[in-house]
Amino acid sequence: MKTLAILSLALLLTSAANAENRLPIGEFSRNSLAGWESKSFKHQTDYSLQDLDGTTVLRAVSDDAASGLYKEQRIDLEQTPYLNWSWRISKRLQGLNEQSKPGDDYAARVYVIVSGGLAFWRTRAVNYVWAGSTSKDTVWPNAFAGEHAMMLALRGPEAPLNAWLQEKRNVQADLKKLLGEDIRYIDAVALMSDTDNSGGQVLAYYGDIWFSKD
Repeated sequence: MKTLAILSLALLLTSAANAENRLPIGEFSRNSLAGWESKSFKHQTDYSLQDLDGTTVLRAVSDDAASGLYKEQRIDLEQTPYLNWSWRISKRLQGLNEQSKPGDDYAARVYVIVSGGLAFWRTRAVNYVWAGSTSKDTVWPNAFAGEHAMMLALRGPEAPLNAWLQEKRNVQADLKKLLGEDIRYIDAVALMSDTDNSGGQVLAYYGDIWFSKD
């Protein structure tokens, strides 16, 4: 009994440590969109929570549309620098020049935003995108926002369809590398599946999103 009690205590302490190490942003598996708001640029991408393989995830269907979901939450990257999430797509957007305005569409993207406050023109972002034509690890300025929004092809045309892929990024390091600044705080996280420039269609899924210490 004593051994069982010690084991139970150890499991409780491990669970508490894991909870302390994890800062939830998107708790889709709990059937929740709490705190997430919609932003439309052209028509509406259809976002909905649905069960997939026994887990509730966020489903995104975009048909000649560009709208995203965002959550305003100030994150101290000194405390939790790592952004974690999983995603999958069922169809690629192929043949696009993703560095041009007509090709600025992505089956899936997750991005972090540094607000410029009243100086809105100083708002900056790093976009982690599932590219259809651009090779993995390629970096470029957004076709519309320039160097205020840097794009990183986290997945490219070689990535498998209909398979969950887990991501983990050191956001603080990425901001330094891509924006050239030491940034401690971000102000929002967003996601979007968009096809408005190419008029295409995509189906994507997003799993839970969270920040962690390591």
